[in-house]
Amino acid sequence: MTGKTQKYPVTIDLNQFKLHLALNRSINLTLYFNSPSRRFYLSVIALVVNEMKRQGKITSILLEKHHDLLAQLNDTVGGSAGSSKEENLLSRIYKKWQYALPNLEEAPLFTVVGRKKGYEEGTSRAYRCTEAEKDTWANLFEYQGSHENVRLKFAIDKIGVGLNDILIMYDDSVNDEAWEKFTSNLKETKAEPYHSVSEEVKVAPLLPEKRKILLPGRYRWVALMAGILVVLGAIPLAIWITHARLDRGAVASKEKMAFPLPDAPSFAVMPFMNMSEDPKQEFLSDGITENIITALSKVGDLFVISGQSTFSYKGKPVKVKQVAEELGVRYVLEGSVQRSGDRIRITAQLIDALTGHHLWSERYERDLKDTFALQDEITLKIVNAVAKKVLIEDRLILGGKSVGKTSLDCFMKVNEGYRYNERATIEDTRVARRLAEETIAMCPEVPGGYVLMGHVHYTEFRLRFWSQPDDSPQESLEKAIEMAQKALALDDSSSMAHSLLSTLYSRKREYDKAITEGERAVALDPSGAYAHEVYARILMFADRSEEAVSMYRKAIRLNPRGATATTYGGFGAALWRTERFEEAVSAYKTAIQRAPDNIQAHCGLVANYIWLAREKEARAEVEEVLRLNPQFSLENYGKQMAFTMKNQAQNNRFIEALRKAGLK
Repeated sequence: MTGKTQKYPVTIDLNQFKLHLALNRSINLTLYFNSPSRRFYLSVIALVVNEMKRQGKITSILLEKHHDLLAQLNDTVGGSAGSSKEENLLSRIYKKWQYALPNLEEAPLFTVVGRKKGYEEGTSRAYRCTEAEKDTWANLFEYQGSHENVRLKFAIDKIGVGLNDILIMYDDSVNDEAWEKFTSNLKETKAEPYHSVSEEVKVAPLLPEKRKILLPGRYRWVALMAGILVVLGAIPLAIWITHARLDRGAVASKEKMAFPLPDAPSFAVMPFMNMSEDPKQEFLSDGITENIITALSKVGDLFVISGQSTFSYKGKPVKVKQVAEELGVRYVLEGSVQRSGDRIRITAQLIDALTGHHLWSERYERDLKDTFALQDEITLKIVNAVAKKVLIEDRLILGGKSVGKTSLDCFMKVNEGYRYNERATIEDTRVARRLAEETIAMCPEVPGGYVLMGHVHYTEFRLRFWSQPDDSPQESLEKAIEMAQKALALDDSSSMAHSLLSTLYSRKREYDKAITEGERAVALDPSGAYAHEVYARILMFADRSEEAVSMYRKAIRLNPRGATATTYGGFGAALWRTERFEEAVSAYKTAIQRAPDNIQAHCGLVANYIWLAREKEARAEVEEVLRLNPQFSLENYGKQMAFTMKNQAQNNRFIEALRKAGLK
């Protein structure tokens, strides 16, 4: 029998109630299920594996069909450790499969043969297993349904193993024959069908024996100082545990997710917490978070939620389960940044929301000499580690040009400038312009300052255009284009600069150029909601609304929480242009929920209600439009649409619907 076990990567030994994993020499685990209740759970694993073998595929097994056998296993080999009633037994198995069986570190349902539990450094309850061993074991357990409708899977495909690589042993039989003999013994003898095991595994006691030790005076002082240092060192850790880490809570449920899980590994990168006393350092922690999101999005095999969505959780106590279910992702990455003088410490950790397990964690300490160079270095390390953990392969994650060298002050100014510019008021835009000018003067080699200045010029153009469409400052558009081109001359891999240039070309009705730049932006930032939204808008302007609808859907999927009224307003416009009027109404309503005074969304509802022959609702929206702008002019609104939209016939149709509802 020993020879047989060595030939198979996974062996379930029902003679000794042990489970062996031997994978490519890197994983070599023997787990001993050494009590009646533990033997029951190894039997459940064997049942699931045998059913998968009978079906000829690695799949989830519905336990309700096997309740009678499970009850018999529970009452015999399991020593009647719990009730065999269906509602009790299936629920208990479901919970154990979720929480206890995957837990190799604390091993509540087995003993890890050849490993002892340690006592140093707070690890008194943990077996000394490698991270690879913990991950391999945890990944084997998948579950579906609920406590009442339980489906379990022993996911050997997750570790590169097929059905022919797993062996069930009992007596001198293997696989289905072994399982039949094992269960037949249960039926015939009503006794535990396992053989006596001569090899007993000694388990260390949970707590070492306490002894009263008196130290000489000089050592007592040393011990006291050591204790103080330990306590002081624990304070930052306690702060991190209390504030920075997400509440682990329960694991996420696929069934409760707002969006179906993508086929690719899906991620949400939470805002890294600023652990420094200076609140201004949040620009640094936010910048690192954004860098990681951008870099992860460049890995073609990953699906990464936009930072606009994850930043909506900033400063709020949330559970991994909540984040995963609201955003529709499996993996959550979190971390913290702490600056002290010219030193910086960055921590990061990756959690699998479907199991609640930590997949990876690391801490980095560096001198803070060059902020962007440091961000590049740390981002590369984190992204490579995360991708390897999920994709299980080596690859170079980051490519293209560096963001360039700059000081922390320049980095902060750029971030602050965007925050002012996004408010789109005359006063805030002036502040954003000053910050952009200061950045360019301090760091002329950094593209970020020029991109910010390009956005400032464009905002100045929009503020003038929407109030006086016949007197729009075209020179602002030309200056914005000049700034975007300067940024791209320094770094052609800037997705934001390409998106800006795409928008500017569309305002000049140079649609082919605009589409080329939009495509480039999306290619550079494939998980960037902003790049997708801008490209969707450009496609709609260029009378390619069917493609725009698809692109808007992706932008919203990448940024489900952070999608703005502008996003949904644009989506609504693309939908009505493809005559999806009911869907357009829904999109416009969402836009109004996010910004009640969004006049474009109210106008969109007016037109769509007219096309749907819902005139009473259309007139109610007309009142909202006039409340927001008593001087509303159809002539000016038509000029604004004509300035950007290529299809003038559709523009006229929209204006006629507004006129029919009573607007003038």
